[in-house]
Amino acid sequence: MTSSRAAQRARYDRATADLDPPFAIVDLDAFDANSAAMLGRAAGKPLRMPSKSVRVRALMDRALAQPGWQGVMAFTLPEAIWLAEQGTSGDILVAYPTADRAALHRLATDEKLAATVTVMVDSTAQLDLVDSVVPAGERAGAVRVCIDLDASWRPMSSVHIGVRRSPVHSARQAGELAAAIAGRAGFRLVGLMSYEAQIAGLGDAPPGRPVRGALIRMIQSRSFPELLARRAAVVAEVRRHADLEFVNGGGTGSVQATAQDPSVTEVAAGSGLFGPWLFDSYRRWRPQPAAFFAMSVVRRPNQQVATVLGGGWIASGETSPTRQPQPWLPEGLKLIGTEGAGEVQTPLIGPGAAGLRLGERVYFRHAKAGELCEHVNEVHLVSGDTIVDTVPTYRGEGKVFL
Repeated sequence: MTSSRAAQRARYDRATADLDPPFAIVDLDAFDANSAAMLGRAAGKPLRMPSKSVRVRALMDRALAQPGWQGVMAFTLPEAIWLAEQGTSGDILVAYPTADRAALHRLATDEKLAATVTVMVDSTAQLDLVDSVVPAGERAGAVRVCIDLDASWRPMSSVHIGVRRSPVHSARQAGELAAAIAGRAGFRLVGLMSYEAQIAGLGDAPPGRPVRGALIRMIQSRSFPELLARRAAVVAEVRRHADLEFVNGGGTGSVQATAQDPSVTEVAAGSGLFGPWLFDSYRRWRPQPAAFFAMSVVRRPNQQVATVLGGGWIASGETSPTRQPQPWLPEGLKLIGTEGAGEVQTPLIGPGAAGLRLGERVYFRHAKAGELCEHVNEVHLVSGDTIVDTVPTYRGEGKVFL
């Protein structure tokens, strides 16, 4: 009997028979299924799309066309301005603070951009920077700002569990910053954001590591109730100074849990559309693999090893095996521990390696989502066993924002 993975490989081989690797594909059937699944898990709360998880405007448009997706979360201000000018969305939140003076000048002096794009702040120093670029009296409109709340868990003063983002952790700190923004000419506080990375971005069932999985689940079970209470207090304090349009939280790994928080009005989620392999370690929900890149077998050092050209498309984050791509098709392949995925070659071993011939392609899954698109100018959109469209990535449109 043909396995589902073997059938999947056969479909992709038929669809891409006229292509030479390296190339990237997105399976639209899996992409759409993942979109629907995330919307279902959000239980009626809007999903804001983090653009860095996709980096293909055509695919962003495809998801945003579905009821329930609302707004974009960009990762730089120049990107947000570009997306606004392309008409991708009329509601774009920049997820990270910016020091790009040219982009700030464009934002502050363009009435339409000022009404469309919201910038992130976590200190008054960032307000000072905006004022130094364009004084309040010279702006086309008030600069929309969102406060970034640190969502990490601090069970003790010396312990920090989560990512290191904003210095704003408590309701008091958030209230002080909100008051400062409200009293500052030329700014308008419209949102609050908090990314609970230790919950949304950390798989709770890492394969072959049961002790680590149990520790992660313990951390998440204790961290989330603390965040619920603190976020509610923060929202109440900030609302004393501003009428917030949105309170954003979560990520693909916590859509269902974050959506149940009454203080949150929208959830950020994007990586689940592509289903990168890091999400295979989540118990709560595992998206279908939808994005792949293909490399050609170019040598056979021996009967047990098949080597592909290239393959070292490494994900950001701490340097570890979890940042390497994983061979997915054909089934039964794995990286060699002493070499890993290399820039110019990647040797593969395992039961699937013996049958590979020169010229055959191996399909890899990236560890993360949109970072795949930094390596290709276009992605081929596959439905069934047919390429139905080929669309440019950010890189293919000549855009590299970080």
